[in-house]
Amino acid sequence: MTAATLTLRSPRRRVVWILLGSVTIVGVLFIGVYPTRSYLAQRSALQKSQHQLTVLQDENAKLEQQATELNTDSEIETLAREKYNLVRPGEEAYAILPAPPPKVDVPPVWPFTGLANKVDTASSPSK
Repeated sequence: MTAATLTLRSPRRRVVWILLGSVTIVGVLFIGVYPTRSYLAQRSALQKSQHQLTVLQDENAKLEQQATELNTDSEIETLAREKYNLVRPGEEAYAILPAPPPKVDVPPVWPFTGLANKVDTASSPSK
């Protein structure tokens, strides 16, 4: 082989090695980086799902406890008295009415004279 043929092959070899190195690096990135990102994303999703599952299990336990309590006679009676104002036979129920609204003080000047008369007649008990 002559020196001219060696000098022609040398740039080709460099290009081939650079191309081979580039392909190898890209291959390593595809093989190593993509699965790693997928793994990390799946691990994060798994942790979120496990947290959600724990919260739901706690809530289910609370609801089961509440359902058990609602099946007792004392709890049924308490709810009937508090929410529905029910009483046992022979008992009397009393309701306390709210206080009447306070009287509206309207100035005794022209634009309010008619309003003051209407407020007084509306707030006074009808006979």
